[in-house]
Amino acid sequence: MQYLPNIIFAIALILGFGYFAKNVKKLIRNIKLGQDVDVSDNKSERFKNMARIALGQSKMVRRPVSGFLHVIVYVGFIIINIEVLEIIIDGLFGTHRIFSSLGATYGFLIGFFEILAVLVFVSVTIFWIRRNVIKVARFWKSEMTSWPKNDGNFILYFEMVLMTLFLVMNATDVHFQAMNSGNVISQFIAPLFNGLPETTLHFIERGAWWLHILGILVFLNYLYFSKHLHILLAFPNTYYGKIKPKGQFNNLEAVTKEVKMMMDPNADPFAAPEEGADDEEPAKFGASDVQDLNWVQLLSAYTCTECGRCTSACPANLTGKKLSPRKIMMDTRDRLEEVGKNIDANNGEFKDDGKQLLGDYITNEELWACTTCNACVEECPVSIDPLSIILEMRRYLVMEQSAAPTELNNMMTNIENNGAPWPYNQMDRLNWTKE
Repeated sequence: MQYLPNIIFAIALILGFGYFAKNVKKLIRNIKLGQDVDVSDNKSERFKNMARIALGQSKMVRRPVSGFLHVIVYVGFIIINIEVLEIIIDGLFGTHRIFSSLGATYGFLIGFFEILAVLVFVSVTIFWIRRNVIKVARFWKSEMTSWPKNDGNFILYFEMVLMTLFLVMNATDVHFQAMNSGNVISQFIAPLFNGLPETTLHFIERGAWWLHILGILVFLNYLYFSKHLHILLAFPNTYYGKIKPKGQFNNLEAVTKEVKMMMDPNADPFAAPEEGADDEEPAKFGASDVQDLNWVQLLSAYTCTECGRCTSACPANLTGKKLSPRKIMMDTRDRLEEVGKNIDANNGEFKDDGKQLLGDYITNEELWACTTCNACVEECPVSIDPLSIILEMRRYLVMEQSAAPTELNNMMTNIENNGAPWPYNQMDRLNWTKE
């Protein structure tokens, strides 16, 4: 019986981390459903982006209020959970505050953690007020239905409870309070429990201790189902994010070759391709479903924070169009999850379910509303590129289905026939000067 708590603790750890590992494996499998893409270039620049954007939160603070609060929550939550190492050691070996032997250093660290815990609690409370009382517009767009809306609140509640448990655990720990070092905040909470027997204080402290570590394990496994998966994926996503100029589009080699031959009357269409050239025509132009996108785009779909900064900056959305860059990413992730469940249900093989990303999730109207201004790409705090997905789906509509809007078809016909987007032949272009 003496070792029963340690055994239960070990089982909880194994189950918690085991389920987390299972979900990580599924996550990697789903991302790998995407097409291969070479992102091995400019490693130094990629590392700089990751350090600056993911670790340094440089794009978050462009909006000072929410950015500053997010930095507090991000830094505080990560640093406070360093104490989880002590909890794990204590739980496995039956010790109590094993690092307290560090003396004044331990007191300084726990005191710092307590201050951060209060700052995190205050910041999270302000986030909750902004989301539910002030009702900041970007949190109430049409795509923020019951689950995305509730998910944001669930995370806030999680953080409030975990910070409270941490402080209560310290306030009711008689041994810790007797140290009179590190109880910077908990010393003001401890009087609330004055008069209680030491056994009761020990029971409350142990209860808070257990709930704290179990809450962290639950939070860890909740991440897979939540928008807060970006806590883990922001780092790889900013590393693999686009580093080319935002206005530079990717060209298909097969199409580029055709255009060059049309422009060069001396080109030999039957000439052998140059060594190293990718002359193979793709099996499919553009993307109609998630498997047609590349794996970096699928990684971005899972990384989306659903913060809505992209949508709040989108000129199409601001003028009442259906397009929402955030919805594009959310739809891509939802469809990818649906494909993953299909694979799980069919012994690792995808069975056609009669649905696809284009049409069933994202409409043509949304895609053609995009002005390709890159505002969404510029705004995203974790280097997501919704425009790349929009362009791939447009490419499919144009090149596979000839389903471009009439105005665009007219323009391309004019370019083909007249060498310009206007409906005048080359000889008549300057007639306006004679008027």
